[in-house]
Amino acid sequence: MDAEPKISIVIPLFNEIGVFTTLIQQLDVISTKSTTSIEIVLVDDGSIDGTSLLVIDQALKDSKYQAVILSRNFGHQTAISAGLKCARASDAIMILDADLQDPPELLFDFYEKIKNGFDVVYGIRKKRKDMFLKVLSYNLFYRILKRTSYISIPIDSGDFCMMSRRVVNIINIMPEQSRFIRGLRSWVGFKQVGVEYERRQRYAGKSNYSFSKLLQLAFDGLFNFSYFPVKAMTSLGFISILTSLFYFIYVLYIKIFIGDMPSGFTATIFLIILFGGIQLISLGILGEYIMRIFFQSKERPLYIIDKMILNKEIQTINYGKCSK
Repeated sequence: MDAEPKISIVIPLFNEIGVFTTLIQQLDVISTKSTTSIEIVLVDDGSIDGTSLLVIDQALKDSKYQAVILSRNFGHQTAISAGLKCARASDAIMILDADLQDPPELLFDFYEKIKNGFDVVYGIRKKRKDMFLKVLSYNLFYRILKRTSYISIPIDSGDFCMMSRRVVNIINIMPEQSRFIRGLRSWVGFKQVGVEYERRQRYAGKSNYSFSKLLQLAFDGLFNFSYFPVKAMTSLGFISILTSLFYFIYVLYIKIFIGDMPSGFTATIFLIILFGGIQLISLGILGEYIMRIFFQSKERPLYIIDKMILNKEIQTINYGKCSK
């Protein structure tokens, strides 16, 4: 595919060997149906199960596939960022996870809205076929983020979306080290619209998003797009002061009207533990901000590309960028 495609589909992959064949089959069906030229950017995020070999083989035999092999596992959001940087489409870029929980066939509905003047079209999960605890955690996180964020981040929308070329260009020049794509696309603005869909079960294998990775993603959302952590520190400080004040009034009342000074050993220990915990939480939140500033100040590249295949040819790597 030498000509510039109209649409790029960016797909991050990490240990997706179990679903890869079905993924390619569904993508081929969609590209065959489409009357618009499509490029598919497969970004391997340091897989150790042979996924990278399948990605390379696919790109070498089919010119509509572009292979981007990262030098190690940089994380899902960074892999998406690498794909956005390498996508060549002139009209729109779609983000799709490899697990097929998000229906690739929505590309046509998304693109129709892009042609009608929207810059961002995102999927809204009206129903998810996941474990109850996972669904509950997601619902709680999105609603907390919605209430505390200083920008409007849609509830129940993940990374599954399609963005116009200009939105992707803007995201590509953003210098953030800790990436939260759904927050960045909301921050950009322009005309945005959601499309409801039912999220399916994972086609094969197990999710590569462990609890710790999900927690880190939640932290990135809260610390990058919300004042909640800082406001929570301030609120805890006021609560501590009020608790101390009420306890002082209580002790003073006992001393004046009853004439007995309570020993208060248990209460004292409780207050020490309470205030100590509040101080540690506050220090932890402050430390999180300092750590993020520290990593940002290093100005390291977001990712390093090991191999890249475009138009069935291995490309010369210009590190930190993509050959066009």
